Amino acid sequence: MSTHILWLAFTLAVWQLPTEIAPVRFNSGQSVVPYFEGWIKNPDGTFDLVFGYFNRNWKQELYIPSGPNNNIEPNGPDAGQPTYFLPRRQRWMFRLRVPADFGKKEATWTITANGRSEMAFGNLLAAQEITDRVVMSNGNFNPGTDDPNEPPSMTVAPAQTATVGVPVTLTVSVTDDGLPKPRPVRTPRPTAGGFGAQSNTVGSGAPRGLNVRWLQIGGPGKVAFEQVGPISVTSGKAVTTARFAVPGTYRLRATASDGALSKTTDIVVTVK
Repeated sequence: MSTHILWLAFTLAVWQLPTEIAPVRFNSGQSVVPYFEGWIKNPDGTFDLVFGYFNRNWKQELYIPSGPNNNIEPNGPDAGQPTYFLPRRQRWMFRLRVPADFGKKEATWTITANGRSEMAFGNLLAAQEITDRVVMSNGNFNPGTDDPNEPPSMTVAPAQTATVGVPVTLTVSVTDDGLPKPRPVRTPRPTAGGFGAQSNTVGSGAPRGLNVRWLQIGGPGKVAFEQVGPISVTSGKAVTTARFAVPGTYRLRATASDGALSKTTDIVVTVK
């Protein structure tokens, strides 16, 4: 075979190679992967193993009750883990407390979704140690114990008796130390002729000041919150409503944030 033919064949082969592999997004049918986020040492000598999860589906939300398809060992099958799985990555979702003599033992969280089982392993390896401030800052930079900022304090009003389809008012009272100071809103710079440089920000960006978010942790059906995303705290309170599609027991989580640190509280709502 001549050199010219070999070069032609090589050129055609390279030309046919894709320059970019298009990402594949699955709206449903994929697994839910439990994640071990790390461990925290408690003042009494016990340890908290911290877990989250990654629902590989972009749209499908799954209810997987505690049992053979959603199991914690030891202390399972129900150790307070989530039973309702929202799409994509959800961090710091629950803690499994283990005794001071846990040593080199291992805890497992197994989730079976859409016919596929995934497992996370929790242990006390030194490299996996984290602190409460790492969780409160959602894994962002930890300024250390000398940081004067403290997370907000919050109280969630007891939920009313819930009925399917009837909105339930959720009220969170929040106080804070005023740190960090809210960032001032930037005034957009005028552009000549209505044409300017591109911007990598959309809308108003991250919420400023105290805010509260609601998240569903458990329950047999989807909870529809009146407001999705951060709810600004006004006069010390953040108020919204939630609707429940089917009867059952639901677990909801409120997260109050000052923009740097956050605090969470879970409530249980029984729907008839």
